[in-house]
Amino acid sequence: MNLTVLIMVAGATGLVAFVAGFFVRKSFAEKVVKGAEAKSKEILEQAKKEADNRRRESEIEAKDLMLRMRTDFEKETKDRRGELIELEKRLMQREENLERKVDLLDKKERDMFGKEKAILSKEKTLEGQSKELEALLLEEKNKLQRISGLSADDAKKLLLERMQEEAKKDIAIMMKRMEDQAKEGANKKAQEIITQAIQRCAAEHTVESTVSVVNLTNDDMKGRIIGREGRNIRAFEVATGVDVIIDDTPGAVTLSSFDGVRREIAKVALERLIQDGRIHPGRIEEVAEKAKKEIEDSIKEEGERAALEAGVHGLHPEMIKFLGRLRYRTSFGQNVLQHSKEVAYLMNVMASELKLDPALARRAGLIHDIRKALTHEVEGPHALIGADLAKKYGESPEVIHAIEAHNEDVEMKSVYAVLTNAADAISASRPGARRDTLESYIKRLEKLEAIADSFKGVEKSYAIQAGREIRIMIQPDKIADDGAVLLAREIAKKIEDSLEYPGQIKVTVIRETRAVEYAK
Repeated sequence: MNLTVLIMVAGATGLVAFVAGFFVRKSFAEKVVKGAEAKSKEILEQAKKEADNRRRESEIEAKDLMLRMRTDFEKETKDRRGELIELEKRLMQREENLERKVDLLDKKERDMFGKEKAILSKEKTLEGQSKELEALLLEEKNKLQRISGLSADDAKKLLLERMQEEAKKDIAIMMKRMEDQAKEGANKKAQEIITQAIQRCAAEHTVESTVSVVNLTNDDMKGRIIGREGRNIRAFEVATGVDVIIDDTPGAVTLSSFDGVRREIAKVALERLIQDGRIHPGRIEEVAEKAKKEIEDSIKEEGERAALEAGVHGLHPEMIKFLGRLRYRTSFGQNVLQHSKEVAYLMNVMASELKLDPALARRAGLIHDIRKALTHEVEGPHALIGADLAKKYGESPEVIHAIEAHNEDVEMKSVYAVLTNAADAISASRPGARRDTLESYIKRLEKLEAIADSFKGVEKSYAIQAGREIRIMIQPDKIADDGAVLLAREIAKKIEDSLEYPGQIKVTVIRETRAVEYAK
């Protein structure tokens, strides 16, 4: 019994020891595995750190190598450049030595004129030196080509291109300086000429014939009329065809143009812009267009008024318009509409005294200068063209003949033609009625515009700055930018061949493309 118990106890003890050993071994094994894993992770981290350090060291070594190579390259380039400079210096020194030797040789030749052998010997020596110099120059040239990497032709081409660019810049600067000087001199000369003209003729009549004055509420308005960088005043001059003069005159702006219709349109437009206060290129064009329509209506009313005052009835509507346009035309400084009415009055008196038809006489007198309403639109003697207009719009043969004969372009065959000629001479011969210089000036400006208008693709042209400049608007769909340059040259050439004028005329061709859309 006791033995059995002992055996069982011993067995139980062994079993317990075995189980305890198993768990102890298992726990130890787990600790070993965990320690191994931690060790392996530590080794991996260490390896990564070493790899990063080596990579950084490699990058640093590569950068150092690149820096050394660059330094070596720059040093080598600098050395070569120094060698090149040294070679150039040596070459210049040798050239100077050679020149001194040549001078010395010349001197010796003069001193030893009779010693031909010595001279020949020195000439041979000089030839040898020259050959040596040529060889040296060729060697230096080859070295320069090798160092620079350029052939002689390439170097010449590069040098020429650089010189051309520099020359273009210098020419542009010089042209700008000359243009500024020319403008400055032209302004001074123009002031002298104008001063002399004012002293020698009636200034009031000239001003009334060529300029209009627009009064301003304050001088601050001048800045708004000019606009930023002058864009408003340029747009106004382009839209109306007049020259806007803004000077130190307080509370006033002057509009200058040889064409009275344009000047009146510009005056009305500027007054509207000043009153409205909105002054910008788009608004300027809109107001100018409205002013143009208003002046056209005013021209018709003026023609009707003149016909009524002269007692002439039944004129064709187009003749009425032409008659109204005479309000803005001058002949030798004399207003043509006023002149026409005077001729009609004079003919009425003379026809009444001679027991002729006063109504017919007044009609012939009123429209005898009707061609002058066309300005430069039709070429030829104004009397004959006026007769063609009268015939076109249904005037009687007596009136037509009186018109065509009043300047003796054709033989006068009726008493009404004689009366028209006499009345025209009487009206024109009043003291101060006409000024030949103004008429010649206006005809020159009209011919200037006619020359520009004769070219294909020209939309409209304006002579401004007292005939010193003509601005030409071209149709952008017919003439390209390159063509605009050629057109300006051709117009300038034709002006030079066709006109006689003082000083010079600036030809400005403007090509403008616009795209307009409305957001609805």
